[in-house]
Amino acid sequence: MRHVLLITRNLPPLRGGMERLNLQLARELNPGGSLDIVGPEGCRGELPDGVTAIECRLKPLPLFLFSALFGAIRAVLRRRPSFVMAGSGLCAPLAWIAARLSGARAAVYLHGLDIVVDSVVYRNLWLPFIRHCDVCMVNSKNTAELAVVAGISPERIQIVHPGVDLPQEFPCGSTIDSFRRDKGWDGRRVLLSVGRLTERKGLIEFVEYVLPLIVERYPDILLAVVGNDAPDALRRVARNIRASVEVAVSALGLERHVVLHGELNDEDLKCAYAAADVAIFPVRDIPGDVEGFGMVAIEAAAYGLPTVAFAVGGVPDAVSNGISGFLVKPGDYPGFVDAIGRVLDAPSGEFKSGSRDFAKGFAWASFGEKIRPLSVANHGT
Repeated sequence: MRHVLLITRNLPPLRGGMERLNLQLARELNPGGSLDIVGPEGCRGELPDGVTAIECRLKPLPLFLFSALFGAIRAVLRRRPSFVMAGSGLCAPLAWIAARLSGARAAVYLHGLDIVVDSVVYRNLWLPFIRHCDVCMVNSKNTAELAVVAGISPERIQIVHPGVDLPQEFPCGSTIDSFRRDKGWDGRRVLLSVGRLTERKGLIEFVEYVLPLIVERYPDILLAVVGNDAPDALRRVARNIRASVEVAVSALGLERHVVLHGELNDEDLKCAYAAADVAIFPVRDIPGDVEGFGMVAIEAAAYGLPTVAFAVGGVPDAVSNGISGFLVKPGDYPGFVDAIGRVLDAPSGEFKSGSRDFAKGFAWASFGEKIRPLSVANHGT
């Protein structure tokens, strides 16, 4: 039987797009219970049946890396894998070492930031291991371009977009009405922001430069923010984004137009996608802090919700311009206002079917169809 080893810091119970993707990697790489995982504390309860997990303390980071390395060596000694994969660039050295110990092929899934991160230590110690992996899977065309610039051979690069759970059924009208009343959305048109609150997501700038102009045009508008700050993120955060958003909202007198929900459970998040009018993704173009893809735009599209986003990093792969929303030139805040207006002023349901059809191309089944062959094919080293 073919054995696979996945090494990653990004798995539930941590929350985020990378965590959802790595959980799906685990599902796709586990044929017949042949997967071992080295991951963060608490991940075992979230994994598919039959997966063997070696859990490591998440913090501090050096301790996680040392523990994960020894965990990977234990996994190699227990049953020699034929394929070793790192769930991000962070774990690429561990995957490469484990693969060489077992005579296996090494692979890494790159998200964008783990190529361009502004760290001399990372660039000198981590990137060489990434360059020597047999397969480098990347989440977007932009990440593929960044990988080539970083010295990774184009022959080793495979674009594998993250996927989405396509709804088997959509929340019914009464459920949506109840949700809107419960969340204070009743009688309002809603702009929805979903995701961890980081500088790169651009929510503060959206409140400062876009929302006041939207309120002038649409006095009933409400910005609903789903997500919290990211305490487990590797990149240091200079300020508390949630608090900064609250300060900006207060300074501009927009309290009636913004609600911060924090985290929502899965069922409420589905209702949020189904009940909102526009998803916003005002990502900033920050050197050394790239947005690799844009999973929330695909998730929104799966529920027929169009997204307005800045065309930054890998985001253009996640929004079909004019079909599942609109892409705006980075930093063009007046253009962002106009794009939101185009969605709000369009006939009811105009973007719904196009968004859903676009999302179908990102079903997790398609993700698996691309991942599984890469784990068994022969690639030169």
